[in-house]
Amino acid sequence: MSAPASLAVRARGLTRMYSFRPALRAVDLDIAFGERVALLGPNGAGKSTLLRLLATLERPTAGRLWLAGREVPRDAADVRHLIGLVAHQTLLYDELTARENLLFYGRLYSLPALDARVDEALDRLGLATRQHDRVRTLSRGMQQRLSIARAILHDPVLLLLDEPDTGLDAAAQATLADTFVTSDGRRRTVVMATHAPARAAQLCDRALALDRGRVVDDGPATPCVPAPFLHPGTRAPSTPNPFPHQGGR
Repeated sequence: MSAPASLAVRARGLTRMYSFRPALRAVDLDIAFGERVALLGPNGAGKSTLLRLLATLERPTAGRLWLAGREVPRDAADVRHLIGLVAHQTLLYDELTARENLLFYGRLYSLPALDARVDEALDRLGLATRQHDRVRTLSRGMQQRLSIARAILHDPVLLLLDEPDTGLDAAAQATLADTFVTSDGRRRTVVMATHAPARAAQLCDRALALDRGRVVDDGPATPCVPAPFLHPGTRAPSTPNPFPHQGGR
């Protein structure tokens, strides 16, 4: 099996176990290039786990995963430059300035015209006037803006966002959609975890509802709470551990 060239993401039977606890259970998923997908669900539903697998930060316990046609984790080194990640942690260095953080990450990617790219990212996220301030002096919202700037600095094809609105004021939230477009004007593929269906409907084309590690709903993004969370009887069952002999992280 392989992934068609039109798909940014393909997952088949994707499963992740932590000790004896399944965090993600046999997920099948196709995401086309340019598609914007919201991940909805309660805490512990598997949203962050799925994002970490897509970011190649963790290995699946079972199942197969392709990103931009390359199978991971086997070819993870070949696709990481295509991925931008905004996680719960900002992944910034507190003692460096905002500009120094972006320069550091830009050098990791060997980006050309780095100073101009950093200027553009700082302007795009409204950080130009704070670029010489150390990260530890910035508010949580400003740090989140800088984290987003870091994630788009190398112009990734696939942008992964774990509750990106955290700490952002209304003005910053309004500019988030601007980051969903690449430097040459193409729609960026976006996978975004959020607890707000209304926000998902604003930013995304499609909403994927997760519950207890399973996909329980998949359809157009709307401001409404997905049906499985309105009717508890339709929630994913708590099935026995499918890998009873596997332990460890």
